[in-house]
Amino acid sequence: MSTEKTKKQSYKFKAEVSQLLNILTHSLYSHRDVFIRELISNAVDALDKIRFKEIKSEEISHSDLDLEINITLDKDARTFTITDTGIGMSKEELIENIGTIARSGTADFLKAMVAGGEDSVNLIGRFGVGFYSVFMAAEKVELTTRGSGVDAPVYTWISDGEGRFTINEGADDNVRGTKIVAYLREDAEDFADEFRVKNAIKKYSNFVPFPINVNNERVNTISAIWREPKSSVTDEQYNEFFKFIAHLPDDPVARLHFSADVPLQFHSLLYVPKTNMEIMGFGREDDGIQLFVRRVMIDSNSKDILPQYLRFVRGVLESDDLPLNISRETLQENPHLMKIKNIIVSKLLSQLAELANTQPDAYKELWQQHGRIIKEGYNDYANKDKVAELFRFDSSKPDADGLVGLSEYVERMHEKQEGIFFLSGASREALINHPTMELFKSKGIEVLFCYDPIDEFVLPGLFEFKGKKILSADQADISKLDEIKSEKSENDENKPEIDKKAASDLAHRMKNILGDKVEDVKISERLVDSPAVLVSKDSAMSSQMEKIMHMVNKDTKIASKVLEINPAHTLILDMEKLYQNDAVDPRLDILVESLYASVMLLDGTIEDPHAMAAAIQSALSQSAAMMSDKSE
Repeated sequence: MSTEKTKKQSYKFKAEVSQLLNILTHSLYSHRDVFIRELISNAVDALDKIRFKEIKSEEISHSDLDLEINITLDKDARTFTITDTGIGMSKEELIENIGTIARSGTADFLKAMVAGGEDSVNLIGRFGVGFYSVFMAAEKVELTTRGSGVDAPVYTWISDGEGRFTINEGADDNVRGTKIVAYLREDAEDFADEFRVKNAIKKYSNFVPFPINVNNERVNTISAIWREPKSSVTDEQYNEFFKFIAHLPDDPVARLHFSADVPLQFHSLLYVPKTNMEIMGFGREDDGIQLFVRRVMIDSNSKDILPQYLRFVRGVLESDDLPLNISRETLQENPHLMKIKNIIVSKLLSQLAELANTQPDAYKELWQQHGRIIKEGYNDYANKDKVAELFRFDSSKPDADGLVGLSEYVERMHEKQEGIFFLSGASREALINHPTMELFKSKGIEVLFCYDPIDEFVLPGLFEFKGKKILSADQADISKLDEIKSEKSENDENKPEIDKKAASDLAHRMKNILGDKVEDVKISERLVDSPAVLVSKDSAMSSQMEKIMHMVNKDTKIASKVLEINPAHTLILDMEKLYQNDAVDPRLDILVESLYASVMLLDGTIEDPHAMAAAIQSALSQSAAMMSDKSE
């Protein structure tokens, strides 16, 4: 065929377009591979339109052509050529779509570029200027196009991006669709390299619905299984796809394949990995959801699809209801995406709850890896109950089978129990033997054990669950537990009678000895086996929370607490005798200081361990000296 051009017209860009091209040509050099995404997206759009015409049985030229995208690279000529067999353009469409850059919005785009700084490249496509991103890599562009009509003419658009473009009309080898030849700049010659281009395609356009061939080799070989019916996808396909997108070797512990048509159309395929990279010391996990619009990846790590407490989830979300040229800057403001997010989060939380109920062993594995991150969702008030359903804790119940959920706790709690009780500490052993636990154990009241400092924010932050208040065991109102009878213990019958006045007098004396070290000394109703315990005063934060706040801010002083004594304990009874015999007996001072030191150790709120150790050693020395004097 003759390549002679029969007509040639020259056009001048508008001033603002010239300014835009100058910026694209000379200023933006980071992430230049985005131009490949934009050119492929335009080609996909053209192929979609011709396919739609085929479905409608409209007459089109060269109807036997395969719908595909071909990229040809020539290192010697330093060219990047992309060809599609899509709908092509008429002269009017060529001027409208290419010549004037979406007709409007160019000025707004320029303002956004100035405000956006180094990340301005992400705005490409937002204002219909995606095609012009090619000038970041090309010093000259030649676009040849032919419409889908049987007698449609061929037009060639040529520009160096410096202010003018020409349109030639005439015969050409192009049979239907559009061919773009980018003559690459010297500093962009790597875009004539197969490896470079294939990587860009896999990064942005791996799942487009049409073949993409680079130098006659197909690149996008992995299908978009998230768009397929669940019944047609095997477990092996699901697992292989997960490994591909997550770059992890193990199969996922759970997955959610979900599509919707109303009120919004979208497809999603989400996975929960077996491994949490955060707890392995690799730092905070990045958001892992890839956002697609018409199978073109818009964002590889979208922060707008799932909340932070689900950041361990990997997968893809695609919606045709989102505009193809949506940018990262506008995602948060897009009402369609916000509605999709609400649906996805609700569905995912329900799926995890179902997994916990039907496959407790698998969920236990999931919780051990990702539970700490999930707990961060305690303040998601829109989904608070669903998030709380996922929480799991150790329990004081000796027959508790593994981790306990809040629903399970509520189902078996005592009918007269006022709320859900928890206690924080370093380990199960430390908590099960903590003096605070004695009353709860005696009454058979279950207490959740919390070993993670975040639990002190999480559980109080929930306030309640299924109408039951959530309370720290060391702040429980003991009087409200009176109606719950104690379970019979072997020591109940051997307990001595309590002289409440003697115990009260001793408590008053102990307060005088300890002074400002304690808020008060009171007779305890919570102790069974221990001689004493430190308790936060009313409305104060729990003991564990005080320690956390002190670690965060060393200037935060740990508030003095109430020392509760057990009037039935032998040590307290012996101290009563000493007091009754001699109210100022120096041995009483030693015992009181030593007892206070021991409960401070149990409470874990020692501000100065060296001073405490010195006090204990001094008490021991005085006791030893007294015993030595007696022996003489």
